[in-house]
Amino acid sequence: MLFHRLNRALVRFGGGGLAARIVVLSLLLLLLVQAAGFGVVRSNIDRNARAQLASELRVGERVWQRLLDTQAQRLRQGAALLSADFGFRAAASSGDTATISSALDNHGARIGATVAALLDTNFEPRAVHASTTHALTSVLHDMAISLARENGGNRMALIDGQPHQFVAVPLRAPQTIGWVVMGFPLGQTLVDDMHALSGLQVALLSKSSGAREHITATTLRSAIASTELLRQGAATDGSLLLDGDELFVHTVPQDAAGGSLRTLLMRSVADVAAPFRQVQVVLAAITLLGVLLFALGSAWMARRVTTPLRALVGASYRLGSGDYSQALEGTQRSDEIGELARAFDHMRVSIAAQEAEMRHLAFTDPLTNMPNRARFREVVRAAIATAERTRTEGAGAGAGAGAGVAVLMLDLDRFKHVNDVLGYAMGDRLLCSVAQRLTTQVVRHGDVVARLGGDEFALLLPEADEATARALAQRIADSFEHALTLDDQTVDLSAGVGIACWPDHADNADDLLVRAEVAMYAAKQRHEPSVVYDLAMDSSSALNLSLLSELRRAVDDGELRLYLQPKIALHSRRLVGAEGLVRWQHPQRGLVQPMDFIPFAEQTGFVRQLTLWIFEEAARHWHHLQAHGPVRISINLSTRDLLDLELPQKLNAILRRHGAPESGFCLEITESAIMDDPARAEATLNTLRTCGFKLSIDDFGTGYSSLAYLRKLPVNELKIDRSFVLGLQSNPDDAKIVRSTIDLAHNLGLSVVAEGIENEAVFAQLAALHCDEGQGYHMSRPLPLADFLGWAARWNASHMQIEKAAVEEAALA
Repeated sequence: MLFHRLNRALVRFGGGGLAARIVVLSLLLLLLVQAAGFGVVRSNIDRNARAQLASELRVGERVWQRLLDTQAQRLRQGAALLSADFGFRAAASSGDTATISSALDNHGARIGATVAALLDTNFEPRAVHASTTHALTSVLHDMAISLARENGGNRMALIDGQPHQFVAVPLRAPQTIGWVVMGFPLGQTLVDDMHALSGLQVALLSKSSGAREHITATTLRSAIASTELLRQGAATDGSLLLDGDELFVHTVPQDAAGGSLRTLLMRSVADVAAPFRQVQVVLAAITLLGVLLFALGSAWMARRVTTPLRALVGASYRLGSGDYSQALEGTQRSDEIGELARAFDHMRVSIAAQEAEMRHLAFTDPLTNMPNRARFREVVRAAIATAERTRTEGAGAGAGAGAGVAVLMLDLDRFKHVNDVLGYAMGDRLLCSVAQRLTTQVVRHGDVVARLGGDEFALLLPEADEATARALAQRIADSFEHALTLDDQTVDLSAGVGIACWPDHADNADDLLVRAEVAMYAAKQRHEPSVVYDLAMDSSSALNLSLLSELRRAVDDGELRLYLQPKIALHSRRLVGAEGLVRWQHPQRGLVQPMDFIPFAEQTGFVRQLTLWIFEEAARHWHHLQAHGPVRISINLSTRDLLDLELPQKLNAILRRHGAPESGFCLEITESAIMDDPARAEATLNTLRTCGFKLSIDDFGTGYSSLAYLRKLPVNELKIDRSFVLGLQSNPDDAKIVRSTIDLAHNLGLSVVAEGIENEAVFAQLAALHCDEGQGYHMSRPLPLADFLGWAARWNASHMQIEKAAVEEAALA
């Protein structure tokens, strides 16, 4: 918040955002440095304060010990005076108990001792004067022994919970006839003296055996602090929070008879840090003053730097609004500002020229000089708006409803092959020729032809109905009947045309374009010259989207099934292979046939997952099939599979998982899949062949350039399309094609497989033509794995009987 306010103030002062940002950035850097310095200072203050506290408490401990020693010395002197008194020694020698007690009483009161006693040489009490109970006598004996051994030391003891300091001196007459013991209570006076000497807070805590610890004396004046001190305990050195003040605590333990005694020396952290805090406040004030002066200086300097730029800023706003007529000021200057002004003025002139060019390019296709997609969308919107006004005015005048708006969208067929074979330059010339031919078909004033991109064109027919659009589509189809000639190349082209009309098919321009495109794709899919949009097409699109979602789920939920169709050696009639196919057991639709989802999967790219699923299942069950002889499984590869350069690695990984060999599989590729990207497909096929897979060309004879690529591709087998096999008996031309294909393949060292064998006659005829293998409904339809295994057992048994009969017949002959 502070930075935002400072920024707004500096913007007003500097007159521009650049000056404010310079100042704010400078101040921010300064404040960051100062903040880092404050952090270091604060850390050092805290560290130094705690180090000083620790030092003061250690000194305080020595002062406390010295204070105790001083008091003990005073007690020893008093006890020594008593033991030196002649009358007292005489009374002790004679055993005058009354005199001894009176002397102990008088002398103890004179030196402030609350305990005075005379012990015999065995440290047993002879006379005791004290304001205490018999608890004193329980500790005098042991304590006196300890004091005698220390020869003049002092000891602490708890008498009725009150700490006392005791001293003992020998009574000699002239030999030692006893011990004089005197005790002094440790109380408030002592801790007050300690506080006065050291400035430390002191608490004297004592704990008798079997009792709770309590505070005997303390300099803490707050009852709350005393209570909190007992609650927290302060068992070890550290810090305590008492009555809102942090105190650093040092514990001085004392040996005491009859319990435990310890002294807590405490010092307020705030008191020690107060001088440092004052220095920090002064430093903060100096820093604040420096920041203020720095801000004013930075703002003044930034304003001087940015003032010459304001004129250029105003000029840039004029340029941004499209005003390129006014020359910039300051171009005559020789400094950096002048260089910047001249650069701006040069930019003004260049932008003026380029904007005119950009307006042209933004709405024009640079290749054909036709309107592009953006421009075509705008003219469609304008045509619909005009048609709406016409209808509204016509309805108000009682006239008819008026004409609508029609859009035709077309996409060229096989244009990619033109680019691949003839090159992109020839493809561009072809697009220009198509654009010119489309323009010649438009005979009405106001019709618009546009190139939307690639090989996609569109035509707008304002004030037109469906019949007019159909007539134009027919003229376009008729025009494509004539081949285009480019240099020495003749190119046959066709196109799919989609038609959509406003308001019959759409309410606005965007929907109209989309539905014309939907109709165009329908025309290409149906191989029809033109198709008018129908609502069912969108329903089909929605169904396809739903189908894709369900197909993804089918793989995960195990709804797919592997089917196998046998491949038979035509001469030996042995089972030699099987083609792996996929079926979809849909939970609601039942068994979905491949033609209902494979083309869609191919279009969306999901066919890659289907291919890997089929290969995985085939590899999983490959060993089961070998019980009926060497059976090679054929798997179909799609166009998208061949474009996947990682396909060989994926297939090898599957085979390693299931322990199946590459030689046990044949990969079938259609001619169209190879022709989509021949170079990339050839690279993938070479890798697969190197891995050990057998390769087959499927649907041979239905493509465009099979012979051109057949000699280059690393294939082992040709598979004759069923359309030729079905007409083998009825159509002589099909028979010639089949015979020629078999001879061609054998001459190239390839084996031949015929699919679509429907009866025994075709089976025998293909065998006579030396076709190697065949498959078809005559032998078996595609079967689930379990059914296929049963069929294979029956086929092999039947084949063995036929062979046995043939052998017996030959033997009889």
